[in-house]
Amino acid sequence: MAKESMKARERKRERLAARYAAKREELTKILKSNDDSEEMQEAKWDAMMKLQKLPANSAKNRVHNRCGLTGRPRGYMRQFGISRVTFREMALEGKIPGVKKASW
Repeated sequence: MAKESMKARERKRERLAARYAAKREELTKILKSNDDSEEMQEAKWDAMMKLQKLPANSAKNRVHNRCGLTGRPRGYMRQFGISRVTFREMALEGKIPGVKKASW
């Protein structure tokens, strides 16, 4: 079971990533443009500086997938939104329909 503080940190990162997503997208679009004029070079520099000043935890790659029931960060199964351990326990209890025990 994950600590409540770890879960809270992940929720905060999700909120920050959602809040700054549009701004980050706009700035990266400017940085990736192929125009090499003098004005564009200055715009790219400004965009880079603004992007660096955004909170680091607002990047979407900082958000970590966690099990919806236990908060476990490893062995996460996207299709179900839970960890492999929780999936196995639920499958053995018959809570996930269509899953048969094979050779695990």
